[in-house]
Amino acid sequence: MARTLLVVDVQQGFLNDFTRHIPGRVASIIQEGVHDEVLFTCFVNTPGSPYRRLLGWEACEGPPDTLLAPELEQFAQPELVFRKEGMAGIPDALRERLRDSKTECVDLVGIDTDMCVLKCAMDLFDLGIEPVVLVDACASTAGLQAHLAGLAILGRNIGARQLRLVGRDEGFLAAP
Repeated sequence: MARTLLVVDVQQGFLNDFTRHIPGRVASIIQEGVHDEVLFTCFVNTPGSPYRRLLGWEACEGPPDTLLAPELEQFAQPELVFRKEGMAGIPDALRERLRDSKTECVDLVGIDTDMCVLKCAMDLFDLGIEPVVLVDACASTAGLQAHLAGLAILGRNIGARQLRLVGRDEGFLAAP
């Protein structure tokens, strides 16, 4: 069975003290070469979005916030990067690509465990695709508590067996 890696929103606008370790971890997973396909999502906060209207949050409307982390640029050909607006989870174009390729399982890594990674994993689950969240290659911009909350919700909704370690934690549960 082909292995697909989905890198969720590991972009410059989401890099902070809680997430700066993620691009390097993701790059090391990609460099292992165990995945047949590596796909990326990129969050864009469009004009009129609920983030702007309801939360007053204006970031991530364009570059540099919407550019992938520099560690990942070399792996991301334009046709492998899928724009998503809001917490849309799996965008339509990505959904079609996964269906057309008859993808059965997707490993997920990225930012934010409690929001975008969670939504993408649950969307994959709803599509009948097995989501596997590589927990030590995920983090939340809001810190460890938000990351753990996301994992708790994911464990309940997609199954605790779908949450796996890949040994990228350097002995730390969160950012050292």
